[in-house]
Amino acid sequence: MKQVLNSVLFALIAISGFAREDNKYAVSKIDPALLKGASAIKRYELVRFEIKDPGSAVYYYKTAITILNESAEDHAGWVQGYDKFTTIRSIDGSLYDAAGKKVRSLKNAEISDLSGTSEASLAEDSRVKTHNFYCKVFPYTVEYEVEIKQDQLMFIPSWMPVERDDEFAVENSIFEVVCPNDYKIRHKSFHYDKEPVVTTGKQTVYHWEVKNLPVVKIEYASPEWQRITPTVIVGSTNFEIGGFKGNMSTWNDFGKFVYALKQNRDILPPAVKSKVHELTDNVTDVRSKIEALYKYMQQNTRYISIQLGIGGWQPFDAVSVAEKKYGDCKALTNFMFSLLKEASIKSVYTLVKAGENSRFIHEDFSAQQFNHVILSVPLKKDTMWLECTSQTLPPGYLSGFTSNRYALMVDEDGGHLVKTPAYNFNDNLQVRKVTASIDENGKLSADIDTKYTGIQQDDLFSLINTHSKKEQLEYLKKEIDLPTYDITSFDYKTFQSQVPSIAEKLNVIAENYAQVSGKRMFIEPNLLNKSTLKLKDEERLNDINLTFEFRDLDTVEINIPTGFVPEAMPQSVAFTNKFGQYKISYKLEGNKVVLTRMFERKAGKFPASDYKELVKMYADMYKADRGRVVLVKKEG
Repeated sequence: MKQVLNSVLFALIAISGFAREDNKYAVSKIDPALLKGASAIKRYELVRFEIKDPGSAVYYYKTAITILNESAEDHAGWVQGYDKFTTIRSIDGSLYDAAGKKVRSLKNAEISDLSGTSEASLAEDSRVKTHNFYCKVFPYTVEYEVEIKQDQLMFIPSWMPVERDDEFAVENSIFEVVCPNDYKIRHKSFHYDKEPVVTTGKQTVYHWEVKNLPVVKIEYASPEWQRITPTVIVGSTNFEIGGFKGNMSTWNDFGKFVYALKQNRDILPPAVKSKVHELTDNVTDVRSKIEALYKYMQQNTRYISIQLGIGGWQPFDAVSVAEKKYGDCKALTNFMFSLLKEASIKSVYTLVKAGENSRFIHEDFSAQQFNHVILSVPLKKDTMWLECTSQTLPPGYLSGFTSNRYALMVDEDGGHLVKTPAYNFNDNLQVRKVTASIDENGKLSADIDTKYTGIQQDDLFSLINTHSKKEQLEYLKKEIDLPTYDITSFDYKTFQSQVPSIAEKLNVIAENYAQVSGKRMFIEPNLLNKSTLKLKDEERLNDINLTFEFRDLDTVEINIPTGFVPEAMPQSVAFTNKFGQYKISYKLEGNKVVLTRMFERKAGKFPASDYKELVKMYADMYKADRGRVVLVKKEG
């Protein structure tokens, strides 16, 4: 009888436990504090990275996310890439309703297996598996459990429990790194005020965990996400990939590995060697030699991404590039390196994290954090930088794509970090002169001459070199903020130098530019450069990080129609603060309304306490930029 009672009790406990487990993702169990401002809640996450040896590891993760409404649907799917060094061993998934009841499980036939090859790529071995339950009954929870085998230790996943979304909260997230007792890992944390829990048995386990993290608000000009949310990055020491061994303990060690990948791949075919000497032997100036070889490289090669196996990290040899006339960033940079070497000019293969909004790396933590390769050429007085994937950029100019960030220069001595050039407001200029006239019906005709330099010309430079005239016109029509206007003509001229520039000429007609009411006419002289940014005056949590500085200079001259005189003119506005300076003035010169405007914004990091001053600056600019001149028609 006692055994029966024990069996019944055991069964009841098991059923009770199962019931508790069965509705573990019930929305009713979420702490109301986490729901504030949230559209998605990470209910549970376990990320475990187990190092087997320097050349292999098992990456396991299980994650469950509750989707509260349609604005969080981006978090509902699953995506996982794989390649020659990465094998997805297993994938399970489940869908739960609002009560936490399991609705259905993932079926293998529902998993999409797609090529990871991009449009700019000739060949890649990367692929992507994806899945989505496509549920539309909110709220619901998706759970995925994945195991991956990695045949390399060059990359160890970082842990960032809060997704980059200002409507995302976290109930519980765990990160573990498991490694042999004799293997040393390196780690660094942000917004995690404890050391990891470390246990040692047959293996060493590092354990990090967070609970109940509310929504993190994304603020204007915030620091990088890794600096404002809990983050742990982990780096290997000894590692292997594709038969190559390396060490990542220091930037110097990692540089030695990268140098070994490119060693002996800089031999040129005889015909190209002869061309190098033809172009440079009779030139005495080193910079001119570099420019001649860079131009030759641009005219005889084109960029195509190639990401096959170790080829994703190792450049194709110079002979292959010379014969095929194409290559990826590694291959083209190595080819340019080889051309310069033949001309007895030393250059340095340089790794960088490219992207206008993707410049951040942990400079004090050596690890593979780069996605691009450029070439640096040390000269007596400075360094010349070469972007070898572009057929149009001038030599020495990096653009916003790779400027002003840390990069790893790699030579026979190893690697060392340097900063790529930063372009300041003397480089990043927009200088505009508008000469216009208005008739008595409010119709505007304007000739607009603008010169863009440095990063201010980057987007336009790309547009000119990659789009047709028709597409350029469509772009212009979207950029100009005038009512009912037509661009009757436009033209561009590019000027190549170490800080390139573009001259733009436009002719614009706007039928209803000025508002006419009875005998009065209302005009806004600032035709094309009104500030559009409005910041909320609220408590600032994070420091202000402005990464791009520039200067805009505008002059607008508008001939007013005969018989009209100014009745009211806007006040001039001028201020200077730690973020820059701004001046705008409106005046009458003969029959012309003349506007002059200057805005200069600095780059830098500023404390959160300065935010109110930034809010006021943009509010004052917004108002001053829209100053209206009131004209009145004279009687008789």
